[in-house]
Amino acid sequence: MSATISLSVVDSQEKTYRRLRDVIAFAVYAFILVPSLIVIPISFGGSGEMTFPPRVWTLELYQQLFTAIAWIDPILQSLKVASITMVVSLLIGVPASYGLVRYEFPGKRLVMMLLMSPILVPVIVISLGLYLYLSRFHLVGTTAGLVVSHVAYVTPFMMMTVMAGVKKLDPALEFASTIMGANRRTVFIKVVLPQLRPSMFAGALFAFLVSFDEVVIAWFLTSPNTTTLPVRMYSSIQWDISPVIAAVSALLTLLSICFCCVSVLLQPSTPDISH
Repeated sequence: MSATISLSVVDSQEKTYRRLRDVIAFAVYAFILVPSLIVIPISFGGSGEMTFPPRVWTLELYQQLFTAIAWIDPILQSLKVASITMVVSLLIGVPASYGLVRYEFPGKRLVMMLLMSPILVPVIVISLGLYLYLSRFHLVGTTAGLVVSHVAYVTPFMMMTVMAGVKKLDPALEFASTIMGANRRTVFIKVVLPQLRPSMFAGALFAFLVSFDEVVIAWFLTSPNTTTLPVRMYSSIQWDISPVIAAVSALLTLLSICFCCVSVLLQPSTPDISH
């Protein structure tokens, strides 16, 4: 009888701890997300001021955003740079991720450390190094220089997603294909890539979002003709504080939320093998 009572007490304590944990987690998430979500109602206010809650509800800020050349050109530039960066990082990162996971070779840890170094090094240091390096090739202020810099910065983030997908693949399928006479190239294209589509798509979305939202490297490397949207936003905050920035921030927030949700949905679920 005493054992039953003690078990019930333990169960009740565990339920209490779980509820407390959920409440704390919800409070932390709310503390992080609420400031970002406040810009959404502000973006529907008038063009004269940024107030919360808005005094009037209009689409005037969005109309100014999509009709002003000062904002349209940076949006198009960011879309172009992010799209090219996404494609190039996939072409580099997917084979590299597969090779690092599947094969053992001398210096593997050194190669891994070099590829992942942009995650470890402060972005301001990376930006200064890229500026000094690309200035010798006269690539500062060009779209090509910005794409090369973003590829170097974004590829490690994309590789982390793809490497996680490679680790979940069954090597027996590749081994069976090899026995049937397929070479490594055929196995990679016909067997590996179809299974990696969800991870590749999620990594591509992540790479696009990181490149589209990157501001520090772009601040060092852009010119008036190649200004990206984050740089334009930073300049707007620094010099004139245009209310249009509320509409831009709202769109970026919704874009980030959509990309994160799609990435989560694309992640392959781990099968339950407990039974």
